[in-house]
Amino acid sequence: MNRPFFLVLLFISFTSLAQQEKLGNPISEITIEGLDLVSLDTRDQIFASSTSGDIYQFSEKGKQLNLFSPARQGRLQQLEASWTVNIFSFSEDLQEYRILDRFLKQLTENSFLQTDINLAKAATLGNNNIVWVWDESDLSLKILDYRRNLVTQSQPLNLILNLGQVEVLEIREFKNRLFMNVEGEGIFIFDNQGNFIEKISLITKQRMCFYKEHLLWVENTQLNAISISDNQVSTLIDELPSTFEFLQIGQEKLVLKSKGKLTLYPIPSWLKSFPVNE
Repeated sequence: MNRPFFLVLLFISFTSLAQQEKLGNPISEITIEGLDLVSLDTRDQIFASSTSGDIYQFSEKGKQLNLFSPARQGRLQQLEASWTVNIFSFSEDLQEYRILDRFLKQLTENSFLQTDINLAKAATLGNNNIVWVWDESDLSLKILDYRRNLVTQSQPLNLILNLGQVEVLEIREFKNRLFMNVEGEGIFIFDNQGNFIEKISLITKQRMCFYKEHLLWVENTQLNAISISDNQVSTLIDELPSTFEFLQIGQEKLVLKSKGKLTLYPIPSWLKSFPVNE
């Protein structure tokens, strides 16, 4: 047998056999009618939205603390609580975004239609008081200064990415880089000025979940991770206890979302030490 090929087979077999880890027992389960998006803040409080745009806040143990119900109802395409101070939400239907405080009190509500953005399909909060926006009307990635409600930068991406069609599912900022999930293509990474850096070969429609320079996602009954730096894929769990749609992870807690339900787990010790070379 060819020696390099044998080593590849050995590595694949070892990786498969090594992944017998479990999540353990859940802390709690949260049931929400019309459950849609979920995000965790830096204190592992859980924020979840319904398909009508309501936002729920739960403690790290799953107890409901607050509820924000907007006057204008609309499904959210983005819900982010991982920032130190603010909660960010974006509704494509309403073409507007909101910034809430940690108690779900509204701080800012602005419409993209009042700016040079004609059709916002994805949006996310960024550093230095900006909102990243994918404007499908001109296939541009734009930076909005939300204090002045002013577009300060626009980057046309159809030529840069060399794609005939660009269907953006989600954008997220992580460690001063912007990640853009493009349906059927993968996840594109940009610097803090919107310049293209590289592409991650992960095709998924799930919400992006970042952990230790990796993206985590659920595939059937497996929990997988892909390295942002080298695209190496690892199977963390072969058999999840149930069928889940996606996951989000905080400081000490991990949340798996299924239809109408959130299942909350402590982050297991083996995941905290992943990858072993860190």
